[in-house]
Amino acid sequence: MQNQASTNARTFARSLRQEMTDGERRLWLRGEQLGFKFRRQHPLGAYVADFACLAPRLIVEVDGSQHAQQQGYDAQRDAFFRSHGFDVMHFPANLPFSDLQSIVEAIYNRLTELAALAPIPAFPQRGKEQENQPEAFPELHLSPLGEGRDGGFPAPAPAP
Repeated sequence: MQNQASTNARTFARSLRQEMTDGERRLWLRGEQLGFKFRRQHPLGAYVADFACLAPRLIVEVDGSQHAQQQGYDAQRDAFFRSHGFDVMHFPANLPFSDLQSIVEAIYNRLTELAALAPIPAFPQRGKEQENQPEAFPELHLSPLGEGRDGGFPAPAPAP
């Protein structure tokens, strides 16, 4: 699926990566901070997902005010993502500024639900007794501005 993006979607995704919205930048799910890898502005078919986790399949969208005028397009895009096995979560663009922790917890909870429903070999094995069991939600420490060490999503606290 990841290599089935249209040329237009790939080009558009590149431009979106350079011009992320403030809400997307605030939520930016980098690397594997939640134990799951996300790609930002990831092209899928003719569409571009704000954040895509390919395993398990989850799309996270940060919706600005323009989405109120394009509900039909958004529904069509969501249907396409779902037809390819993705779950889709939407958050308003202002929410990362007022309640980042709740968004991150909701995303993490959904990821662990999806991982439990369809465990796949892509997840690292942590031992027989922990096999296919998600780790506890990492405690996040936000700086005064609520940003992590490199300006985006906060890093999880070190393991005890």
